[in-house]
Amino acid sequence: MTHLHSLRVALAFSALLCLAGCSDGSGDPRAQLGSNPVLPPIKQFLLPPMHVARVVGWNGQETPTAAQGLKVAAFAKELQHPRSLYTLPNGDVLVVESKAPPAPTIKRPKEVVMNWVEKWATSGGTTGESNRITLLRDSKGSGTPETKSVFLDHLNSPFGVALVGNDLYVANTDAIVRYPYKEGETKITEPGTTLTPLPGGPIDHHWTKSLTASPDGTKLYVGVGSNSNITENGMEAEHNRAAILEVDRASGRFRIFASGLRNPNGLTFEPQSHALWTVVNERDEIGPDLVPDYMTSVKDGAFYGWPYSYYGQHVDPRVTPQRKDLVDKAIPPDYALSSHVAPLGLVFNTGSSLPKDYAGGAFVGEHGSWNRQVLNGYKVIYVPFTDGKPSGMPKDVVTGFLDSNEHARGRPVGLALDKSGALLIADDVGNTVWRVTASNQPQVTQR
Repeated sequence: MTHLHSLRVALAFSALLCLAGCSDGSGDPRAQLGSNPVLPPIKQFLLPPMHVARVVGWNGQETPTAAQGLKVAAFAKELQHPRSLYTLPNGDVLVVESKAPPAPTIKRPKEVVMNWVEKWATSGGTTGESNRITLLRDSKGSGTPETKSVFLDHLNSPFGVALVGNDLYVANTDAIVRYPYKEGETKITEPGTTLTPLPGGPIDHHWTKSLTASPDGTKLYVGVGSNSNITENGMEAEHNRAAILEVDRASGRFRIFASGLRNPNGLTFEPQSHALWTVVNERDEIGPDLVPDYMTSVKDGAFYGWPYSYYGQHVDPRVTPQRKDLVDKAIPPDYALSSHVAPLGLVFNTGSSLPKDYAGGAFVGEHGSWNRQVLNGYKVIYVPFTDGKPSGMPKDVVTGFLDSNEHARGRPVGLALDKSGALLIADDVGNTVWRVTASNQPQVTQR
């Protein structure tokens, strides 16, 4: 047995001990919600706490649990890792089904354990080929699509989608590609044209690339996550990463719009203020309650801390050499979502079909924690907004993705509103798109 193999076995055994119930001192997640989260002292571990909810999937007629006044039903099942959603002007829904690109050789013993545990826990969500976009058409608004077709295929780990006029943009993990779109078509057969390359492999630690278009359609904004947790792969691997890029739609040229955002997703414009907003996955391995993931408006030219500091100017001592000049200008985000909830989806409620308690605010899809003993996330929440800013504490909208044994029946990712104003949720390990409506609407029979 080689030394490296022995080390892997020992570390894997330690990980299993954590999975079996070791304590990491997790605090109350509710203390880290809102504009002024509690930030405890840093904790560093030889092996970070790991507690991944093993995927078991949905059985029979099981569904998530909707909050009072709402109901949830399957909009589409038997998908292949649905990660994000996009509603076209005619009401067709695009479901981006995507898998991560091949991972490079792992060098750090800590990463060996982390990847091994995550693979063990999420193997139940793998069902077949992916990396495509499926079109769902519900022309009658019944909640049951009469058309399900492969719209685009053979993509490279796609995630973000944006339509401007007759140009459909898809953010693959390594490039934004433009396709000609004709309203009503159920499949695009013409080849795409690369608008601009994006930071991709060979490491590609955060591979999902969120995408949105500016209100006037002249610019695209794409979220590019970091290539590490905290620069362990070297700063050269972080070129044009941990940032939101602004892409000129006419030329493909881009610039860094905002930086210091470890993994920005869910890019969208808030409808009242017209400000760009994002949800961000923060760094790991300094404790179960650090650092809170967050949602924030994004200011042009702003720096949000990663890797040198977190939540404003709280210095991360693991990063050397430090950059005091950058820390001094780091700004805190607008709204904390609690630590390690892994927010990946964000949509503002611009519809009128859901109860008035959900008018105007933001829905957030939380994929769920893997690195704190008390699981956090695994749900969709609602954050109220007033005058374009968060104005209260969040409330749970859709839960039940975890069963009574803390196994994952599903994990929410991207969100969208359909043409009727119903909330759609991509569930990437449950391989389902869920549809949330007001409970006083007629019940739809699934087929």
